[in-house]
Amino acid sequence: MPADLPDVTASPDAVRFGLVGYGFGARYFHAPLLAASPACELVAVMTSDPQRRALVADEHPGVLCADSLAARVEAGAEAVSISTPASTHSELTDAALELGLAVVCDKPFALSATAAAASADLAEALHLPLSPYQNRRWDSDFRTVRSLVEAGALGDILRFESRFERFKPDSGPAPSGGGTLLDLGSHLVDQALVLLGQVQSVYAEWTIRQNGLDDDVFVALGHVNGGRSHLWASSMQAAPGPRFRVSGTRAAYLIGRPLDGQEAALVAGRSPATEGADWGREPAETWGRLVRGEEHQLIETLPGAWDDFYAEFAGAVRGEGPAPVTAAEAVETARVLDAAAASAAGGEVIWLEDRSATVS
Repeated sequence: MPADLPDVTASPDAVRFGLVGYGFGARYFHAPLLAASPACELVAVMTSDPQRRALVADEHPGVLCADSLAARVEAGAEAVSISTPASTHSELTDAALELGLAVVCDKPFALSATAAAASADLAEALHLPLSPYQNRRWDSDFRTVRSLVEAGALGDILRFESRFERFKPDSGPAPSGGGTLLDLGSHLVDQALVLLGQVQSVYAEWTIRQNGLDDDVFVALGHVNGGRSHLWASSMQAAPGPRFRVSGTRAAYLIGRPLDGQEAALVAGRSPATEGADWGREPAETWGRLVRGEEHQLIETLPGAWDDFYAEFAGAVRGEGPAPVTAAEAVETARVLDAAAASAAGGEVIWLEDRSATVS
């Protein structure tokens, strides 16, 4: 459990972080990685829940529990990580920026592209780093996909197939995530944009559960460069498909399940601080294959590196490099998710305007 995770001694120039919320995401995905990074120092957590305050005291002794963003500034925080229900993200992001804090905001970054753009504009005007927490760019399997694509092993990418499928039919998507399209779809769309670039057409399907939230989502994207992405996200899938199938003109890469192991490791009480060089490594039996018809070549999966996100963001706060994921990229992801929601609701293909002149 997190109480067993050691805090790494922060460097003298470490960026002092406040954490907003201490639910599952904050407790397992943010706090342990902040505590494990020499470039970061966790100084405050904002939560009013007595049980969560007790957890903070037990798992991160000496970290202040604050009632407000302003109290974090008084505690010396320079940046905050927001891990709260989706409906609060934009309000908290903007409030933190207005207090002069650099911001990492969990996914979904915003409930709409309009809200995402407003936060991005505010951060730019205030000259503050702002990043969506797209940690899945540093998944072991996606890092391997990017490496193969960049090396030209697959040729030109024709189709990117990606899945976050689970079988939890009784629980379904949590209300705090805003539905499966926003929650898991944020990662799927972000990865598709990283791999294939700007989107010009969007078609989507979903199922509305009894609680009113969307689930069992399928999204088809047509990219400006001619490639296509087929994305699935579900908590209703009893037979989950392969994590990735990436098809190119020379070969395809196929990797199945389980998902990248960093989430399970953090929940089990392990972190980069406890595992060192073994952090993020996947067992050989889970490695994917490079496929050319009947030819199959086993490809060692690169180690996952969620910890790289905070090291890079700390560098951005210190003016040493760009943010690991930019606010402009968050806006593009939100534009695609908006279009997917409109497509699923109306049953039609949505065409997006060409933004090649404004999007780097």
